[in-house]
Amino acid sequence: MTQLDSRALRNAFGTFMTGVTVVTSHDPGRNPIGFTANSFTSVSIDPPLVLVCLANSSRNYKALTSADGFAVNVLSESQIEVSNTFARPVEDRFASVEWRPGPVGSPVIEGVSAWFDCAMHKTVDAGDHVILIGEVKAFDSTTSAGLGYARGAYVTPATASGALSQNTDLIVSALIEREGHVLLVEGEQGLAPPEAAVGSRGVSATLNRLIGATGLSVEPGFVYSVFEDATHKRQHIAFLCQAAAGAPGKGVFQPLEPTSFGAVSNPAIRVMLERLAQESQLGDFGIYYGDQNKGEVRPIIRGGL
Repeated sequence: MTQLDSRALRNAFGTFMTGVTVVTSHDPGRNPIGFTANSFTSVSIDPPLVLVCLANSSRNYKALTSADGFAVNVLSESQIEVSNTFARPVEDRFASVEWRPGPVGSPVIEGVSAWFDCAMHKTVDAGDHVILIGEVKAFDSTTSAGLGYARGAYVTPATASGALSQNTDLIVSALIEREGHVLLVEGEQGLAPPEAAVGSRGVSATLNRLIGATGLSVEPGFVYSVFEDATHKRQHIAFLCQAAAGAPGKGVFQPLEPTSFGAVSNPAIRVMLERLAQESQLGDFGIYYGDQNKGEVRPIIRGGL
């Protein structure tokens, strides 16, 4: 378990904001309850506050709004069935998962990418949902890739690879982030994240090759941006990845600040990096779809069953 250090907590928030989560607590009889949600986001670092949204129609509404606290379990990419279980009207959702009480008491599911055990700070009515705001009292995170959800489907590095691997004019970029910095290398068009053409290797193999060339311990993460480069008739897909400590074999970690990207000559890449800088500050990530000129950032779908 990680101590409540503000930098570590901010890094954990930034890593997992786009993940599929299972929110857990107890009913008045101390029976574990939980639901799948995609509306988890950070509210404040000092004090450390997070929020989730719960539908007013949820069968867990009364128990959760009167609970002393809740835990947010950020699922790993291998836990699609856990997500489905907690999204269905199953009588005992905890029967098929391993879990333990967190330090504050709410259920923590084994094998997740991260968990945040919270005391209830406040509940806020918001239309057909209620916002549960919790104060993080304990948390932990791992390097396991998280499970994402976008456009009505789960998103993992593997599923993205399968969907795009037949595109021979595909460029893969690795947005390698660490503690508010992103790795940039010198390329043919100036500074850019590590990138390579897919060709016949496939997306996953290309991403792993890019990561291996850095000499860093890097965990592949979510699809962060997909856009068409009409000028060069190519498609780009960028994965947001997290790096552990260590010096890269090539390139330099630049601060995630707009002033750091002046030497990035590709306007689409520069805009993507500027968006990453902004979203890292807010702790609220989306996925970009479009071309090098215009597109849209699609947030993770909100939920609460």
